[in-house]
Amino acid sequence: MSHFHDERSLSQVAPGHWEGQVSPRWSIGTNPNGGYLLALALKALGAELPQPHPVSIAAHYLRPGEGGAPCDCFVEVLKVGKQLATGQVRLVQEGKTRLAVLATYGTLPTDGPAASDRQPQAPDLPAPEACVYREAAGQGVTLPIAERLDVRLNPAQAAPGRAGEAAISGWIRFHDGTNPDPEALALFCDAFPPSVFGLLGAVGWVPTVSLNVELRRCPAPGWLAGAFSSTDQQGDRMLESGGLWDSRGALVASVRQLGLVRRA
Repeated sequence: MSHFHDERSLSQVAPGHWEGQVSPRWSIGTNPNGGYLLALALKALGAELPQPHPVSIAAHYLRPGEGGAPCDCFVEVLKVGKQLATGQVRLVQEGKTRLAVLATYGTLPTDGPAASDRQPQAPDLPAPEACVYREAAGQGVTLPIAERLDVRLNPAQAAPGRAGEAAISGWIRFHDGTNPDPEALALFCDAFPPSVFGLLGAVGWVPTVSLNVELRRCPAPGWLAGAFSSTDQQGDRMLESGGLWDSRGALVASVRQLGLVRRA
């Protein structure tokens, strides 16, 4: 059984229209995690496009989602080419758009990087068993999502404000042993504590305004390493960038997001 697959079940009710349920088990506090909502919307979009994998995603969060409530996903195919296909999807609850996504699909490599490839180096992390479980007490909100995702944080960055900079890194995988796939990467990119946690301490919920994910290759089975940082915070808005590396050390996703800092 895969919670990630089962709790994104959708049924097509008309061309371009899919219905489903937003599970409350992927929430930060009472709000469904933005990466989970994105993965749910991508399931509808991917079903309408001929190419197998998302390769470039631009997501805009208009309102928080509602956990434990039905949703509708409305898909529009914008272009289908020989190698790439582009479409957009809106995730709607109670008649209001919660999330709008524009994405391009193609075919991602399944092997490791070639000798001629260039990529950022994976973070230098202690082994997962030497890292610290992500806990609700440290972030100042409840974490239902912690029952679905096994997130282990770099001990040097795990406690509120310990890093002394806006940086967070660690390991991530599904608790139930599900192997990661490209849609899972979209979730994982938004599943670590916010990087400002390392500088400001327990800041509570940091809602995402926009999330841009570039997928580089299909991930190998096993743990993924993540590293995220922010050098740009102005008022209550911060820009964060980072990436995910698979068990081969291959960069599989790059991410940049704009978030709002809600101080606890």
